[in-house]
Amino acid sequence: MKNLLLKHKDPALAKLSLTNPFHFLALGFGSGLAPKAPGTFGTLAALPLYWLMMDLSLSLYLAITFVVTVTGFWICDRTANDMQVHDHGAIVWDEVAGMLITMIAAPISITAVIVGFVLFRFFDILKPWPIKLLDRHVHGGFGIMIDDVLAGIFAAICLQLIHSQWPLI
Repeated sequence: MKNLLLKHKDPALAKLSLTNPFHFLALGFGSGLAPKAPGTFGTLAALPLYWLMMDLSLSLYLAITFVVTVTGFWICDRTANDMQVHDHGAIVWDEVAGMLITMIAAPISITAVIVGFVLFRFFDILKPWPIKLLDRHVHGGFGIMIDDVLAGIFAAICLQLIHSQWPLI
């Protein structure tokens, strides 16, 4: 796997190795290497993890999501430093965390997953205030993660509001 990245056209990616657990996680299990829309692929990479977690108690789901998010600050910071690029598009662990946040206490249905996915991508791409402000002015691992954490919170609130009006079966 290391040779795959060494031959990559992007010099920042050539500095990484998928055998390094920090790099592997920061790149969303490799999904961040997608040539187009790596953030969308990173969000998709969160779905198997969500499906493993969706039947857990709310407290256990929250605990795991908290660990994924907090460790993400360090994972993303370390990988960005190794790449010598702040918030490279291939770093998608923030999307993994954001999608898990979106799905907190969500109804367990394919419809909820699709709506949650669309809402999260909407907020992550458009970056309404204060997401855009944080994205522009906060750096390091915290800066990489915080905009997606907020996008996930916004998406989770919207998902709950939608579900309260139109149950997502």
